[in-house]
Amino acid sequence: MSAKRKYRPSASFWEAGRIAIDSLNKNKLRSFLTLLGIILATTTLISVTALIHGMNVYIATKVSNMGSDGFRIVRMAWFGPPDPKKLLLMSKRNPNLRREEYDFVKENATLLRGLGIMASTNGRISFHGESTDNTVNIQGITANIPALNNVQVDAGRGITDEEVHRHANVAFIGHDITNRFFANRDPVGKTIEVDGVPFEVVGTAKELGSVFGQSQDNFVMIPIDTYFKTYGAQKGMSFVAKAIDQEHLFQAEDEVTMLLRAFRHLRPGQDNNFGIISSDSFVSLWQRLTAAIAATAVGIVSVFMVVGGIVIMNIMLAAVTERTHEIGIRKSLGARRADIMNQFLVESATLAATGGLAGVLIAWAIAALIRNAASVPMALPVTSVLIGVGLSAIVGLFFGIYPARQASKLDPIEALRSEQ
Repeated sequence: MSAKRKYRPSASFWEAGRIAIDSLNKNKLRSFLTLLGIILATTTLISVTALIHGMNVYIATKVSNMGSDGFRIVRMAWFGPPDPKKLLLMSKRNPNLRREEYDFVKENATLLRGLGIMASTNGRISFHGESTDNTVNIQGITANIPALNNVQVDAGRGITDEEVHRHANVAFIGHDITNRFFANRDPVGKTIEVDGVPFEVVGTAKELGSVFGQSQDNFVMIPIDTYFKTYGAQKGMSFVAKAIDQEHLFQAEDEVTMLLRAFRHLRPGQDNNFGIISSDSFVSLWQRLTAAIAATAVGIVSVFMVVGGIVIMNIMLAAVTERTHEIGIRKSLGARRADIMNQFLVESATLAATGGLAGVLIAWAIAALIRNAASVPMALPVTSVLIGVGLSAIVGLFFGIYPARQASKLDPIEALRSEQ
């Protein structure tokens, strides 16, 4: 068998990969410095992706308790950048919502399966002389508000329509209040004081958890008419609505908008003097915020990737010089220019992909640390891991083309004459 028949190009891929891994192991510090740019780029990319993905899930499941088919009608709603003049104008132009408007919408809406009233303030809760350390969110509600806000009963029951109508002093308490005063006893039937006024506890809510570190369980719900009797004028009232299904959400919002405009005698062309908030509003706001974060991350990642690619190209050029004699031997055994070029491309791609994998592992550790230490939602999607490693390999291929071409162009006789 001739000498040229002994060379096996099919083995060059795995051999090139092995050579790249051996090069990393022989000089770990040099390898780390070589891949530092790729590692930083991938770490940044994966960390930002993990934050955005985690926040998307968080926004969808926790920030809004309205669900995909719910929305709220409020006095003012603002989702743009801060504008004191417009906010001041809205505060002067937009009147408070009224009970008559609630009755009008409830009687005439055809695309709603639920509509309730909610108002809130902050106050102190006490039981047998013990008071809460911080203020508690006191919510005046109609009987259907817990269901509309996806709040479930843990013990006892919720507030009834009859209790709302007769201004009863009953309370439905959140998980924090239960733990604070009734850790080892049944709270149902006990009497608590809400800003000095006695209320009988009729039920407790299941734990909701926290949003951005703020507990959602620090509340006491009382009948809406009792709330107005206790705290005065009907300020801060909002309406909580549920569409008949998710598909009719936008139509339901349009219907409520039309009814309120008609009740308030707004002419065509006049702006709404009320606001409507839905889960989509939160999602749209978050998407605008993440667009700026993503744009900044892309710029940083691009710089790191270019720097990392240039360093890899320099290392591969040095490798070509160091292995000139080896290249001559391979060519004398029948290796073609394409074989030599593929070998160095595989090496550079393997080096870069290794840096990308290291970046993924670092990003995963950062995400786990932040999620556990700071309660910031971070989730690592598999697609971002594949993109991070794949992008690193592509950068290695791109910046490895010039060194690979230089190696493939070497004359085998001249290469064999070089010192080993």
